[in-house]
Amino acid sequence: MSVRDIETAAKELPANELEGMPGRLFDFFHERWDKPIKADAESGRRDALVQEAREEIGQGRTQPL
Repeated sequence: MSVRDIETAAKELPANELEGMPGRLFDFFHERWDKPIKADAESGRRDALVQEAREEIGQGRTQPL
């Protein structure tokens, strides 16, 4: 299914179903983004980066955003 197919199908939805679409798409993309990050965190894949960041913070080599 292509984006164009989805757009065409969305145009055929009743207004009450279309209203909730942005929120559901946001949730879908949010979950899709978070899933690999969570898997990396649970596996320890990012531990070295976290440790490096903590060391730099501790040494005063960072600035608050």
